[in-house]
Amino acid sequence: AGCPLTWCSKLQTEVALSTTEAEYIALSQALREVIPLIQLLKEINEVFPIDLPTPKVRCKVWEDNNGCITLAKEQKFSPRTKHIAIKYHHFRQHVKDGTLIILPIDTKEQIADIFTKPLDESLFLYLRRMLNGW
Repeated sequence: AGCPLTWCSKLQTEVALSTTEAEYIALSQALREVIPLIQLLKEINEVFPIDLPTPKVRCKVWEDNNGCITLAKEQKFSPRTKHIAIKYHHFRQHVKDGTLIILPIDTKEQIADIFTKPLDESLFLYLRRMLNGW
């Protein structure tokens, strides 16, 4: 519907060695909340069958770090990313089957930055307008 279902801001519990790793950990933690909601929607359709075609449930996730997007979409490891704990890779199958779609977004368009970063006034007002409409 174009609006957030859940939102949270907190410090990460592990030290990240790069911005790609930090973004990947944050993406993994966010998708821990999204994946059960997707499963719930699929289960509701099974419990309450409707005489309509079964909808394909997908979730678009916007990410501003290209390294994170590449790491999420590809199943291989590189020397710079092999140290990332396996527990953060739980969502890759959902990306592979198309349930989760990770799309790139320019850093200046990332609405979530209004909650997590110090911004100059013009960018703050721009993001606030995108978020609230005023």
